[in-house]
Amino acid sequence: AVMEESRPGEYLPVYENERGTFLFNSKDLCMLEHIPELLASGIDSFKIEGRMKTALYVATVARTYRKAIDDCLESEELWRQNLPWYREQIRSCTYREFTTGFYFGRPDEEGQIYDSNTYHKGYTYLGLVGEIEPTDGHCPAGCICTEQRNKFSVGETIEIMKPDGRNIEVTVEHIQDLEGNEQESAPHAKQALKVKLSSAPEAMDILRRKDF
Repeated sequence: AVMEESRPGEYLPVYENERGTFLFNSKDLCMLEHIPELLASGIDSFKIEGRMKTALYVATVARTYRKAIDDCLESEELWRQNLPWYREQIRSCTYREFTTGFYFGRPDEEGQIYDSNTYHKGYTYLGLVGEIEPTDGHCPAGCICTEQRNKFSVGETIEIMKPDGRNIEVTVEHIQDLEGNEQESAPHAKQALKVKLSSAPEAMDILRRKDF
């Protein structure tokens, strides 16, 4: 109330449709296009907002900003050269448009567009790689432990998402539960599984599937 009294007559735009009234909640803040300015401003710590987001979203956004910052510190030309890759990575994990928020002044009505037909999301989160199983006769060599987050099947092509920016296509060769029962697919959310892939991942890699 005190803040409102100190700026009489100053209003923020509001959008209303058949679903209700909205205020600045339709676009995600994205500053990848302005990494040089952020570094030059003296900011030395960046926080990725992960509340109500999947592990895939947080991993993708954090990895992309980490690479963009490292590239820019190496050379601004390298950062500029890799801008298309940064954009593609961020667009792959969200349905929303982007905004620079209040970094360069107060946003106008373009900062809240609710009826855009643009569709960006391109990957489904399958799980996080846990331990690499030792060869003990209970499962094929190189099996990993993971907790399934979305369905995948034997024979399917998925991706290993690496922290350093690499995305490695692999084939699912084997799935079994913790009791050793083989499965053709992993349909049950949060089921603990042992999985064999055509190329071995490392602990804490992300497993994802590209949506076509």
